[in-house]
Amino acid sequence: MPPGQLDQLVDRIALYPDPLLSQILAASTYSDQIPAAAGWADQHHYLSGQALANAIQADQLPWDPSVQALLPFPSVLGMMASDMNWTRQLGDAFLTQQADVMDAVQRERHKAWNYGYLRSNPQIVVTDGPYITVVPVNPGYIPVPYYNPAVVFFAPRPGFFVGGAIRFGWGITIGAFFRPWGWGYNRFDWGHRMVIINNAPWRRTWATQRAYVHPYALPRYAPGPRVAEHHELIQRSPREREAERRGQRPREEHNERERDRR
Repeated sequence: MPPGQLDQLVDRIALYPDPLLSQILAASTYSDQIPAAAGWADQHHYLSGQALANAIQADQLPWDPSVQALLPFPSVLGMMASDMNWTRQLGDAFLTQQADVMDAVQRERHKAWNYGYLRSNPQIVVTDGPYITVVPVNPGYIPVPYYNPAVVFFAPRPGFFVGGAIRFGWGITIGAFFRPWGWGYNRFDWGHRMVIINNAPWRRTWATQRAYVHPYALPRYAPGPRVAEHHELIQRSPREREAERRGQRPREEHNERERDRR
């Protein structure tokens, strides 16, 4: 893909914190696994922390660890599953043009920085320079941004409050219980155009996509019938999905729904 097309491809995720963005790019190379993972995450959205990690392991999920790493983020998987054409294009581009995809992310970040939208706040630290990094203030808490690409990558109109264009209203606590899926050991080496997942370079390419070349020690399970569920399955309500889409806190929406039910 040419640079302009890559810019449009990454604009909806370019401002995500580096740890989350790296997992999204890796998982997109397994686009065929995203819909099933999104469904599982939706049904188990009420779990968090150690309980969620236990459920992931107990269910012997067959998806690549990079896909499983996104299970704590049902809204992210839902976004990817709702536009599979985009997800497949992103994964194919990352398999064949990893350096170009990273360059596109940087171009979009520089636009948002130059127009005053992308700045450090209580949840993220933005470092300007040849390469713009976006990292969480708390490495164990990954905020999920909400923004409109049609706004933040263009010059603001006179009087527009740029500080409200990117919201980090909610996030996910990633503790030691999610380390087996690479959390805490994933980042970008922007200067060398390299993605580090689970503390090792991500080397999956178009030529090696059929081989398991990823640095995970997690057990691998073949697709097919899984062990019986031992936990309740609860779909997110439309109100919860909309809350996440708008950068609000989904747990609060879930608690409100439970109060209404009682």
